[in-house]
Amino acid sequence: MSSAKYRRILLKVSGEMLAGEQGYGIQPSVLEGLAAEIAEVVSLDIQVAVVIGGGNIFRGIAASASGMERASADYMGMLATVLNALALQNALERAGVMTRVQSAIEMRQLAEGYIRRRAIRHLEKKRVVIFAGGTGNPYFSTDTAAALRAMEIGAQVIMKGTKVDGIYDADPAKNPGAKKYTEISFLSILNQHLAVMDSTAISLCMDNQLPLVVFNLKIPGNFKRVALGEQIGTFVTVDKR
Repeated sequence: MSSAKYRRILLKVSGEMLAGEQGYGIQPSVLEGLAAEIAEVVSLDIQVAVVIGGGNIFRGIAASASGMERASADYMGMLATVLNALALQNALERAGVMTRVQSAIEMRQLAEGYIRRRAIRHLEKKRVVIFAGGTGNPYFSTDTAAALRAMEIGAQVIMKGTKVDGIYDADPAKNPGAKKYTEISFLSILNQHLAVMDSTAISLCMDNQLPLVVFNLKIPGNFKRVALGEQIGTFVTVDKR
């Protein structure tokens, strides 16, 4: 549609979002709500790809901190993202949206292997592509996978759906006086050590001039509003400020 600001979007969703109020696993109402949000944006003739984390099931970095070997812990975390991707695929298809899951770790019975050109072709055919398995390598987060996949498929923006309404200079849950940014540069995020995405993902976006929008995905309709260019959340640019 002519009113849409973006033609191709990569949506990054944390696994914790799917847990909802229960704090772990997948809360069906949250999953259905996310599928409805994505379906609404797809109906605007916008191509949507999704990278989803696995923190609601298993966090590799947390297990590593508890003594597990890092590479093994990260591979387990990648498998958790596949579980979430399959759950989201099912919810989207029940909402009438054509969907494909592509995994960086080969598992033919469950998902396609990741092939860049095939992913782009799926998007052109109005299918939502869910990228699972992170980058397929340990020591890289799903934030980095989101930045990498967004650039590979030619997405115009990464939209990170979170539980807060943007980027703050401190944790708003702990500091009521935290200042919200409506716009900030990638360099400022790195310099201030703001917990938005990991530094590898932020650097990738900055070096390749890929904008990022951070917004509250828990509010119904927010994904559509951001996709249409409404000024909500925080817009991250490559400009030095």
